[in-house]
Amino acid sequence: MGTGNRRNRSETNKGIELRQPMLAAFLGWLLPGAGHLYQGRYGKGVLFMVCILTTYFFGLAMGGGHVVYASWKPNDKRWQYFCQLGVGLPALPAIAQARRADAGRPLLMGGIMAPPNRRPTDGNPDELAKWHRDYNSLFDLGTVYTMIAGLLNVLAIYDAMSGPALPEHDSDEKKHPPDSKESVS
Repeated sequence: MGTGNRRNRSETNKGIELRQPMLAAFLGWLLPGAGHLYQGRYGKGVLFMVCILTTYFFGLAMGGGHVVYASWKPNDKRWQYFCQLGVGLPALPAIAQARRADAGRPLLMGGIMAPPNRRPTDGNPDELAKWHRDYNSLFDLGTVYTMIAGLLNVLAIYDAMSGPALPEHDSDEKKHPPDSKESVS
């Protein structure tokens, strides 16, 4: 890539002010689309916010609020949570619920985003098995929706940090080849 291409590309990027890309990326992680709103890219910000949060909360609702939970116990490693955490703040209550459950404290929000009780007591079955039985395939589908929302937000965060991918412009020499008469000397 010659210096002419770099100059043309930087001239093209001048129209987009990214305003503190790292702060925009952090805001975009906290709340999908917030980094774009901070940068004044309102159309993208609202689009990302609506699409990602709708996907996330729809998936959460499919599984009755139980598909997003944080657990790294030997009998329940919830690796899916790392993808779901890409949504930012909406996924963080799962960490608070996990800590409350580990400490034996009462759960908040009616147990939404709390890890399952894996120790059957009083003849009650394993809670995770109960969720799978009660929600059937919606539990797995809700998990996938929330994971996709988190991964989509990772792409939106990258866009807030790096800006849009713009096509590379050809140099003036490639756009306007010399006349055949001038090249024959």
